[in-house]
Amino acid sequence: LPAWYVFIQRYGGVIFVILSGCCATLGSRSFRRGCIVFSCGMLISLVTFGMYRLGMASRDVIVWFGVLHLLGCAALLTCLLHPALEKLPPLAGVTGSAVLFALLNQLPQGWLGFEGTHLAALPAAWYKPNLFWLGLPDLTVFSSSDYFPLLPWVFLYWVGYFFARWFRARCTAQPGLPPQALRPLCAVGSRTLLIYMLHQPVIYGALLGLHALGLA
Repeated sequence: LPAWYVFIQRYGGVIFVILSGCCATLGSRSFRRGCIVFSCGMLISLVTFGMYRLGMASRDVIVWFGVLHLLGCAALLTCLLHPALEKLPPLAGVTGSAVLFALLNQLPQGWLGFEGTHLAALPAAWYKPNLFWLGLPDLTVFSSSDYFPLLPWVFLYWVGYFFARWFRARCTAQPGLPPQALRPLCAVGSRTLLIYMLHQPVIYGALLGLHALGLA
């Protein structure tokens, strides 16, 4: 993949995952939201696999465990572990989660360490079962155009979760209606999943239309 594509996917994903972790502290239907988001991830896998099987795209386009799979699983896991997570002081949770994310950053590539820092190689036998969803893919057979395994990314999700808890405990602002100028952004923010699911079909459809008209 081109370097710019990897940069946008990875570091845009960092912001996406942290913000999603922050939002996990809001509302009361986290389990339901987790199921919906994971289901949307599975729909993307089904559609991209179907496109490949129909000859409409190469194998590289298939999404096996992308960001929506991660966010859905992270939300469900947070619900399951909520009693234990709530007992952790927020700053300790932020620090511990950040350290674990950094330590496991290169787990899918077979290393402990962050980015180019390789602290230790991990046993090759761990990767033979191809547990790609966990973060232990067999890279000789596995590929995904969007890949965010539970390890290390669930820890980045929890960085957002614990940070939001810390911030909310110290925020003195009273809840209320946003300024008039910001309300369109709030409307967009309340429909982010729908927008995410629609943006690629809309873009692809527009490009196909332009191509059919000889304009692209």
